[in-house]
Amino acid sequence: RHPLATFFHLFFRVSAIITYLFCDWFSNSFVACFVTILLLLSFDFWSVKNVTGRLLVGLRWWNQIDEDGKSHWVFEAKRVPTIAASTEAEARIFWLGLIICPVIWTVFFFSTLFSLKLKWLALVIAGISLQTANLYGYIHCKLGGQKSISRVTSRFFVTAGAPKRQTRRISEDRTEEHGKTGTR
Repeated sequence: RHPLATFFHLFFRVSAIITYLFCDWFSNSFVACFVTILLLLSFDFWSVKNVTGRLLVGLRWWNQIDEDGKSHWVFEAKRVPTIAASTEAEARIFWLGLIICPVIWTVFFFSTLFSLKLKWLALVIAGISLQTANLYGYIHCKLGGQKSISRVTSRFFVTAGAPKRQTRRISEDRTEEHGKTGTR
């Protein structure tokens, strides 16, 4: 059981939404409200991506850049043989929070757009982006982007050794070509 992880999974999300709704009541400073909400959204993104996703549902995702500078997205799911009732409840809370909050931020987007409060539009777009990125990553993990760490690392080392082998083969080919031209 992970009650602390479950609490923080919802705390930052709900705090960002409540702060967005009632910030004008407590502060006249747009910048203070903007920064506070953006920090809450950032804390939420980090905690969901790096902590609560691993603990509550056994999923994680990240971006890996290889030696060639190519970006590779890695989606991983931990295989759990039996799920206890408490873990199942935590997983349900995780998925509900992950799905409902982007919908709420989308509603905020349209209400901000139609009420012409355009100064809040950038913040709402940031909220939608951060929430949707986590949702996309975890859905991808859940539906089949599963790769184990051993397969990822073995593939990484195989591809890291491949350019060396190709370079060696190319240099041997050039040596054979030079040998043939020298014997003419």
